[in-house]
Amino acid sequence: MKKRIILIAVLTFTAFAGAFAQRFAFVDSEYIMKHIPDYISAQKQISAQSDQWQKEVEARFQEIDRLYKAYQADQVLMTPEMKKRREAEIVGKEKAAKDFQRDKFGPEGELSQRSNTLIKPIQDRVSKAIQAVAESENLDMIFDKNSEVLMLYANPRYDKSDAVVTRLGLKPGNFVK
Repeated sequence: MKKRIILIAVLTFTAFAGAFAQRFAFVDSEYIMKHIPDYISAQKQISAQSDQWQKEVEARFQEIDRLYKAYQADQVLMTPEMKKRREAEIVGKEKAAKDFQRDKFGPEGELSQRSNTLIKPIQDRVSKAIQAVAESENLDMIFDKNSEVLMLYANPRYDKSDAVVTRLGLKPGNFVK
């Protein structure tokens, strides 16, 4: 009888411990994104647009620098009215260049909006695939090893990145170049 009570107590404890055990895994979002051709294409488009706008910004500031140097060279020959006009022209161009830069690269700028338009749908697909992997493998939590969460050790057997890539209908191990 005593053995039976101890056995029941051990089984009950084991059942409760198993019920409260949590299952964790991690993914490498950078690895996953490198497998998605749409993401690679979007990154190239964003980078090309960024480079083009950066060249425009640099050209505008070079023009301002050229105007300022010309102003400094001609300053001794100018009337006060001519100085004011040239200064206003330089200040106006500088303001326009900074506005252009902010409109393109600012937090609410075109580059940020374009990035959201192109990359957000891809991130949503990845998020749904991660959720599907978690549900199909009865996982309680999945961490991203590339996020702000500090992970000091990650056993590779818990890496579910390939499962997410497969869930997205892609082949793990083959990076898009």
